[in-house]
Amino acid sequence: MWILPAIDLFEGKAVRLHQGRYDAVTIYDADPVGLAARLKGKVDALHVVDLEGAREGRPVQKELVRAVVQAFGPGVEVGGGVRSAETAEAYLALGADKVVLGTAAIQDLGMVRALATAHPGRVVVALDAKDGFVAVEGWVRTSTRTALDVARDLAGAPVAALLYTDVARDGTQVGPNVTATAALAERGGFPVIASGGVGSLEHIRALARVPGVSAAIVGRALYERVFTLEEALAAAASVP
Repeated sequence: MWILPAIDLFEGKAVRLHQGRYDAVTIYDADPVGLAARLKGKVDALHVVDLEGAREGRPVQKELVRAVVQAFGPGVEVGGGVRSAETAEAYLALGADKVVLGTAAIQDLGMVRALATAHPGRVVVALDAKDGFVAVEGWVRTSTRTALDVARDLAGAPVAALLYTDVARDGTQVGPNVTATAALAERGGFPVIASGGVGSLEHIRALARVPGVSAAIVGRALYERVFTLEEALAAAASVP
C-alpha cells in the first residue's frame, strides 16, 4: 500500500480542514512548494487539492499547483474544482500524473468515462461520503448517490482508482472508516485510495490489511508529527 502525503491548498498555504469545513482551517506550511520539494524522493506520489477550486468549481490556484508539481516531479495527483475535461486536460498538460474528479462523477458521468478512456489509468474518482451519500461541490452539498452506486456506474471504464473519504472523519485522526472502505474495495471493482481520519500507525496497518486498498492519504497526523513519514511507510510495508 502506498502512502500519499496530502497538500491541501488554501489561500496559498498548505492546510487541513476539519470534517471538510472551510471555517475550520489549520495552516501547516506557508510554503507548499518548499514542502513538495522536501517530500521529493521520499514518496512516489503526492495528493494535491485546490480547496478553493473545490468550493468554486474551477481551478483557483492553478499556478501554485503548477509550482508544486514542478517541485515534486512525476507522481502528483491533483484535484479540487476539476469539473470539466478541459480542466483535467490542462492539469495533465502542466505535468500532473493523475487528475481527481469528484463532483463531476455525479453531475457528468459520461464526461468522466470519456476522460478515463482518453487517459487510461490517469483519472481518479473521488467518492466523499457524508452519512453514506456522496458529497459534492467542496463537500458543501450532499447528493442522493452512494459510493457504490457511482462505482457501479463506472464499471468497465479505465479509471485508475476510487478515492474514498468519510467526510465526518477527515482531519480528525479518529481513524478511517475501514468497514466502508473495505466494502467499496470488495464490491466497487476498482482499486481504492483510503482517506479521512488516519491518526496512527495502526490505522495505516488496518488499511493495508484490506484487499484492494492501494494507497492511504495522510495529512494532519503527519504534519502534527504523530508519526514520521518513514514510520508511515514502514507500517504500510509491514503488512504482507
